[in-house]
Amino acid sequence: MPTAVKVEAANGVAWVTVDGPETRNALDAGAADELVAACERVDDDPTVGVAVITGAGGAFCSGADTRTLDALRTARADRAYEGLDELYRAFRRVGQLAVPTVAAIDGPAVGAGVNLALAADMRIVTERARLLSGFARVGVHPGGGHFHLLARASNASTAAAAGMFARPVDAQGAITSGLAWTLVRSQDLREEVTRMTAHLADDPRLARALVATFRRTALDTATWESAVEIERARQMWSLTRSPQLKEF
Repeated sequence: MPTAVKVEAANGVAWVTVDGPETRNALDAGAADELVAACERVDDDPTVGVAVITGAGGAFCSGADTRTLDALRTARADRAYEGLDELYRAFRRVGQLAVPTVAAIDGPAVGAGVNLALAADMRIVTERARLLSGFARVGVHPGGGHFHLLARASNASTAAAAGMFARPVDAQGAITSGLAWTLVRSQDLREEVTRMTAHLADDPRLARALVATFRRTALDTATWESAVEIERARQMWSLTRSPQLKEF
């Protein structure tokens, strides 16, 4: 079954769940489109004050679907560019949501799945969480502004360790490095996220004003856009070097 994206909105909170049990919630073109549509639905609902991005089945997101990446290896340059952009725009759209966003990470986030987590305004992890850049380990250059997102959430040292040297980050490491805010038990995740976001859910207008100010003053979104383009050419080059992806 292909990955689907489900939206559950109630009491001011929208839970956006990436659900692909056979691929550990990998993003293909269809799932990317559904994620964009889910963001549009959240933005269009004035009763929503916060969005929570999460994954089903004990994983957060295993990154771009390998079949999608394999197809881009032999595609014409313009098609490869567009194909990568279909994936990029999904987590970029999460970063543009009109409401504050939380990534609730209850399992591995790999490659573009790390980008998806870092696109959120805040991250909460459980003991099962693990962040794996993954790109360099399988012979692919990172994409989607990966280095920028890592450094923005933490620092250049963490970006180098995770992105270049392929060092995994466990739940406690995510807290120590600043990649995540807090660590909770897996069984308490939904309750804790609901508790932490209750004031935003109760006042959606204020929530939307807060996040607009936060992103304009605290985040360098222009640099993210530039990083996407810098990484894109190198990622396209890396994808065409060999006939298939390395095993992770």
